[in-house]
Amino acid sequence: MQKGTIGITTENIFPVIKKFLYSDHEIFLREIISNAVDATQKLKTYASKGDFSGELGDLTVRVKLDKEAGTLTVSDRGIGMTAEEIDKYINQIAFSGANDFLEKYKEDANAIIGHFGLGFYSSFMVSKKVEIVTRSYREGAEAVKWSCDGSPAFEIETCEKADRGTDIVLYIDDDCKEFLENSKISELLAKYCRFLPVPVALGKKTEWKDGKQVETDEDNIVNDTNPLWTKVPSTLKDEDYKNFYRELYPMSDEPLFWIHLNVDYPFNLTGVLYFPKIKSNIEIHRNKIQLYCNQVFVTDQVENIVPDFLTLLHGVIDSPDIPLNVSRSYLQSDANVKKISSYITKKVCDRLQSIFKNSREDFEQKWDDLKLFIHYGMLSQTDFYDKAAKFSLLKDVDGKYFMYEEYKDLIKTAQTDKDGNLIYLYASDKEAQYSYIEAARAKGYSVLLMDGQLDSPLVGMLEQKFENSRFSRVDGDVIDRLIRKGDAPATELTAEETASLSGAFTSRLPKLEKVEFHVETASMGADNVPVVITQSEYMRRMKEMSALQTGMSFYGEMPDMYSVVLNADHRLVKEILTDVSASVSARLQPVEAELKGLRARHAAIEQTQQGKKYDEITQEERDELNKCNDDINAQEEKKKTILAEYAATNKIIPQLIDLALLQNGLLKGKALNDFLKRSVELIK
Repeated sequence: MQKGTIGITTENIFPVIKKFLYSDHEIFLREIISNAVDATQKLKTYASKGDFSGELGDLTVRVKLDKEAGTLTVSDRGIGMTAEEIDKYINQIAFSGANDFLEKYKEDANAIIGHFGLGFYSSFMVSKKVEIVTRSYREGAEAVKWSCDGSPAFEIETCEKADRGTDIVLYIDDDCKEFLENSKISELLAKYCRFLPVPVALGKKTEWKDGKQVETDEDNIVNDTNPLWTKVPSTLKDEDYKNFYRELYPMSDEPLFWIHLNVDYPFNLTGVLYFPKIKSNIEIHRNKIQLYCNQVFVTDQVENIVPDFLTLLHGVIDSPDIPLNVSRSYLQSDANVKKISSYITKKVCDRLQSIFKNSREDFEQKWDDLKLFIHYGMLSQTDFYDKAAKFSLLKDVDGKYFMYEEYKDLIKTAQTDKDGNLIYLYASDKEAQYSYIEAARAKGYSVLLMDGQLDSPLVGMLEQKFENSRFSRVDGDVIDRLIRKGDAPATELTAEETASLSGAFTSRLPKLEKVEFHVETASMGADNVPVVITQSEYMRRMKEMSALQTGMSFYGEMPDMYSVVLNADHRLVKEILTDVSASVSARLQPVEAELKGLRARHAAIEQTQQGKKYDEITQEERDELNKCNDDINAQEEKKKTILAEYAATNKIIPQLIDLALLQNGLLKGKALNDFLKRSVELIK
């Protein structure tokens, strides 16, 4: 029997493994089984080259649980090891110093294992003792047993083992007993070993017999050794790809289409990427690409391997050129990773371009499920926009699709304003904004439907990309002011009449939380609606962007700003103006006269103070100006009160306001109930 101490430069290797790898302790199973698969694959290679002439036989890697003994055993029939090889590969750990080790890799268990050859030693994360029972494939080799109890001390002795290969026996720690449960090991095998290239068996299959589950003689193989991405694309049918997708994502909708990756220069990469249906909520679609290294599962966190927008794709990437265990910082700077990222982006663009070119009708049918992905890519990666602009589409409210240049040619004659800017009108909700859409159509204008999760930042980007262009939502203003063909027609109202109308309507506007209304008058034509409510395009966009970008959250706290536009040409507005003049002119005349005098006085006081420095103005002069301001405000309040008292007796004003609020989805609760009652009364 040989005894010794494992060759490391620190005495605390096992406490380090326990402490710093514990959060990822389940990874031990992947490491042990991967080693078994590697040993098996090497034997197959030796056989193919004539370096091994024996019978390969059954090469299944077997996982066995023994709850009574407290052991988990992984067995293979690969190349095995001699005592000398155990001493070389197991007893000598390339370990460069505890301090550097902990500092650099304390937060990344994968990096610790991969960088330091600690795959086998990850077994000590869950074991109080580990045994290796092995026999080399070499003719005449003697079986040996290595054992270690979690300290640097180990023992090697000869033993009996009839067949070549290696058994790794883990004596599971008391605080890790879940790894003796069949269900837990099945879960981990499904996660890490699902597509290993060598059969992996967890016990035997069971069947229901005589009222209970009994084992059969058939191995319970847990993996597919020849997954779809390893096959030649020409041998596969559409249904093969769909079946594999259902296998990967059982609860998902059918994918739109897919890309089969297969490249061997200047790096090795295989895989299948699927385009899922993504209509909303980007976040729930992330982390669905599974990264493999030689069919061994590595991670589904692939943000550092593919551009951010490509994380919305689903599927599998397999590359031996991406290290099995790597730190995130390493990934970001690795040359092969960058090449792979660029390659995948190019393949995605080529695939989309090909579908669009060869079957535009099919592409259009998939656009609504696809556009979120494409828009995300265009917004997040500049070079992707340049490629995607060739197949990106705009959709109008009638469901017709246009390439960017096609739509520009369609609208440039009708929708170019007096300053030469091309105005792209759009709606975000076809039903809610129906009347605004109809107003645009009545002018012969086209309206786009932009109701996607990223359409708000998209229109901002397109305004920068399209020369002399502006996007305006149809409810952002009255239609003649959205696309100004000339100077706005002036109303025939005097300043006093405008003020009277505004005052009367303002007094009946509702008090809504975080909502501000501003009343104005405009000449919109006798056939247009009497009152329309519009929302500032700029402020609305800023608030929408604040929901997507945390740095703009202050916009989200600002009130919604609405303009209540009174159509001075409409019969009902004219009747209200006539009525308000007849009803309150006698009471308003002295107030207006007083205001006229106060404003003249205010202007005179300011004239006397003009050109003076602050300390040259006497306190008496300041007091005089302040008193004048107070008097003006008092008269303005009197005017507001008079107009409010009138408006309270007029049922048409609140009716017109409520109709406009209803059109914008702003009439709810008690206000809606009052509107319905008033409507019935007005009909009587």
